Amino acid sequence: MHPKAAPEPRQHILRAIDAREAGLIAVLLILAAAGWWFTAERMSGMDMGGWTHPGPLDFFLTTWVVMLAAMMFPSVAPMVTAYAKISRRRRETGRYAPRGSTSLFVAGYLLSWTAFGLVAYGLYQAVLQLAPAAFAADAGGRYAAAGVILAAAVYQLTPAKNVCLTKCRTPLDFILHRMRPGLGGALRMGMEHGAWCVGCCWALMVALFALGMMSIGWMALVGAFIAAEKMLPWKRLANRSVSAALVLIAVGIVLVPGAAAPGMTM
Repeated sequence: MHPKAAPEPRQHILRAIDAREAGLIAVLLILAAAGWWFTAERMSGMDMGGWTHPGPLDFFLTTWVVMLAAMMFPSVAPMVTAYAKISRRRRETGRYAPRGSTSLFVAGYLLSWTAFGLVAYGLYQAVLQLAPAAFAADAGGRYAAAGVILAAAVYQLTPAKNVCLTKCRTPLDFILHRMRPGLGGALRMGMEHGAWCVGCCWALMVALFALGMMSIGWMALVGAFIAAEKMLPWKRLANRSVSAALVLIAVGIVLVPGAAAPGMTM
């Protein structure tokens, strides 16, 4: 009979909390909270329902970047902390990993989403010039919004969505296969991850345009959709649930245009 093994130290069973990792997560969440507060202040009184005009380009860009921080930083935190941890271990083992690379990784992520925002803004303005009635606050605009939201629901079920979502849900796999040295490498990696995130979530963000991007309520809901499908352990269930919710929202907009909430009526 073998003697009873001594219990392993608790730190060998439970992963010790890394103060630096916890601090980085706290910074991202604080920035997200600040983004929600700033966005709420900036959009106060501007929500006029779906297809609310995003305003001049400078106003849109500032609002867009702050919105991204508010909506995306909670769900991107696992990727950022994984990158920071690997960079720190590279430094500890004598490999090149300059300090400040994590900030550039986040900056690259935001750059990719900013590029998408500029494209979306340009397309919005082009359609507005060619067919102003497409975004009118009448039945036509309501049906257009519902169509965009239904298209987002369909995209949730496509192979492209599945591939992009998988990349977003596997931080270590992404970083270990794409690790690039230096500050320029960090920026490029952030942009690559941002591009995968755009591929994953662009339809949801377009749906936000249709619902009313000046609405904190719709922002919070779309942000919750993004966080759920990226962070919950049940990937397929979360993805399908978001698709079903989008279908219900689209049907509700068509059948009961004033039922969503005050300030969201189309």
